[in-house]
Amino acid sequence: MALFAVIAKRAPVGISIEEFQAKLAEGFRYTQELQEKGLIRDRWILVGASAGLNIYDVESHEQLMQLLYRSPAGLHLDFEVYPLISPPSYDPTAEGPAH
Repeated sequence: MALFAVIAKRAPVGISIEEFQAKLAEGFRYTQELQEKGLIRDRWILVGASAGLNIYDVESHEQLMQLLYRSPAGLHLDFEVYPLISPPSYDPTAEGPAH
């Protein structure tokens, strides 16, 4: 499994605010379904940023991209994607390969 932090910011281009609000409501239901399926671990609202933060637990980056753009609001959001690793999987004291 791969963990990703995804920040989704509003970017309603080419549709009215009313249409965007409707898509956003559908998108919230979609992410709730993904959470129920275990594909999203956590969902948060970034207060004051008009954005959301979701932690995805997926098989691959490709699966993540498919899920993001299947969202009814996906085409009207800007996504920032950050792969996550657990602290034990990173050792800053480990020596790199010899050169």
